[in-house]
Amino acid sequence: MLRGVTTLNVGDKAPNFVLKDQDGTTVRLSQFKGKRLVVYFYPKADTPGCTQQSCNLRDAFPQLKKLKAAVVGVSPDKPEKQKKFDDKYDLGFPLLADTEHEMAEAWGTWGEKSLYGRKFMGIIRSAFVVDEQGEIAGAFYKVSPKDTVPKVEAVLKA
Repeated sequence: MLRGVTTLNVGDKAPNFVLKDQDGTTVRLSQFKGKRLVVYFYPKADTPGCTQQSCNLRDAFPQLKKLKAAVVGVSPDKPEKQKKFDDKYDLGFPLLADTEHEMAEAWGTWGEKSLYGRKFMGIIRSAFVVDEQGEIAGAFYKVSPKDTVPKVEAVLKA
């Protein structure tokens, strides 16, 4: 789907991760074993699109919990920046600091982007649903901030 980037498909095993969140707590994929998990990748904390995407997930969190899903956000920002972002918008779920973009590379969300004709490497806004067995139940690359919640909810309700 993305040129030169390995992407995840429905049925693939979710790549493992072990990262610090905004509070300095280590968060591992294995903590969610037997549960459903929404994982979303955003380019930069406290920017307009990332704020919209994160706040939409925050607002949908009660409904996502009813669908038995947890939420984890991931960006290359340092834990301190993630903490300011969480404090400012009261997001209430782990924001993982993927400063070396290892998780993003494993999940196929690190790739070439273009802005005003300039090419650079960065996060490709994406969202995933991981099922109770640790497999990808939904994969949405280049998802828009406003479409993140409807797309993951549709998978969780299916």
